[in-house]
Amino acid sequence: MVRRLAPVLTIAASLTLALVAAPAAEAGPGDAAAATAATYEATAAYQLHANAVRAGYVPDKYCVVNRAGQGALGYPHFNHAYDNSLDPAKPAALFYEDDGRGGKRLVGVQWLVYDRDQNTATDDDRPTLFDTPFTGPRPGNFPGQPVHYALHLWLWKKNPLGRYETYNPKVACLPGTTRPK
Repeated sequence: MVRRLAPVLTIAASLTLALVAAPAAEAGPGDAAAATAATYEATAAYQLHANAVRAGYVPDKYCVVNRAGQGALGYPHFNHAYDNSLDPAKPAALFYEDDGRGGKRLVGVQWLVYDRDQNTATDDDRPTLFDTPFTGPRPGNFPGQPVHYALHLWLWKKNPLGRYETYNPKVACLPGTTRPK
């Protein structure tokens, strides 16, 4: 089955226009609506998995499940050139789920900012984006990853727990796709 980019871009453009046209009172002081629109626009092309890989997002072969509860992140794809970015158009990670047809569907994005003093007991440098504070600081998820803050945005798949929650209970990992314990 051949996927077509035009419908995805049409939807993204419509969402962008709707968000930018929202009244200023709804946008908030940091203009979160315009930032969200920029994220939609910047990531629309990544609905085609190959475009994300060509843009430097490196796929992890494992699906990340919430080991402490429901839901998952999906398959992370990191572009470490965007670590420490607070640009809405440059998330450090994209998250994909299996689309049921042997491909991947973009569901969310993440920004990752390193903690200035590398001390999980202090948070005086906590960043915000979309008028939302990042979570953390938290230790690295793998050897060598610095203490960091993170902000997840479930942009392409609704999260019933909230747009900025870490895990989405509507995202599932297929059997045999998660990292061995």
